[in-house]
Amino acid sequence: MGRQAIATEAEALWSLCDVDDAFVEAVKLIHDARGRLLVLGAGQSANIGPKLATTFSATGTPSCYLNALEALHGGIGVMVPGDVILMLSRTGEAQGCGAIVRWAQMLGVSIIAITANQDSLLARSADVHLLLPAQPEICPFGRTPTTSVTMMLVLGDAIAITLLRLKNITATDLHRRIPGASHGLDLLAVDEFMHRGDALPLARADASLDAVLDLMNEKGFGVVGLVNDTKRLLGVITDGDVRRNATNLASLRPEEIMTKRPRTLVSGALARDALGTMSQSRITSLFVLADMIGGQVIGLVHIHDVLRHGVA
Repeated sequence: MGRQAIATEAEALWSLCDVDDAFVEAVKLIHDARGRLLVLGAGQSANIGPKLATTFSATGTPSCYLNALEALHGGIGVMVPGDVILMLSRTGEAQGCGAIVRWAQMLGVSIIAITANQDSLLARSADVHLLLPAQPEICPFGRTPTTSVTMMLVLGDAIAITLLRLKNITATDLHRRIPGASHGLDLLAVDEFMHRGDALPLARADASLDAVLDLMNEKGFGVVGLVNDTKRLLGVITDGDVRRNATNLASLRPEEIMTKRPRTLVSGALARDALGTMSQSRITSLFVLADMIGGQVIGLVHIHDVLRHGVA
């Protein structure tokens, strides 16, 4: 029985894949809105409203949740011109729908409705109506909202992620919105904490080896990057390179002992990937480049910096 229930809901979700123009219109309406997205839920559909509002906010679409019944007792005042409403109601006739629609229309607030009833008040009044496919509830009596609520949740998630992609939200942006979540550390970019500017151990490629060694001791990272006039990274010298050539350092030039194709990171790289590269290569620091084409050095990450930020 349990497997059958899961299979029924899974089949219902597959039916959502055939999105139509209404989905595109809903995404565009939210994307172009000057205000916030207000997620309102009625009946059992209200239970997924807070989750969807949080998902939208976390993925770059400012949103808040309002219970439809609470809206009738003052909560509706949060609505202002420029907002967009995402209204969740299986029947489209839940208590409070009419009053909310009238208030929204008075303010010029657009309404996106998700219902399973094409002929409902909410469906007829909405600027965009997303009609759920006709799929059976897994409740044997067909009364308890189950399959329909699952479809609403997935449809809301699909809208949120589509907006995320349209807005070019990056992993760093996402981390900033969920700093308290443990998995948020997986999205931490090295740009958030890398060393910059005067802290960088950079020397011109034609510098003397003595100058390079002095710089290595001064900056304390155990590495120096050799660059040209545009700060393009030409190679690196580590304290390990110095130790390996200790017997004849006086007769060597920096370019003779530097690693010409060192491991590097590009701006936007994740801290977890930086840690993986350093661990695998058995090194303790990586220079960060603006891009791979120009190769300009903009930062440096030390393994201690990564570990200090809780990435492991």
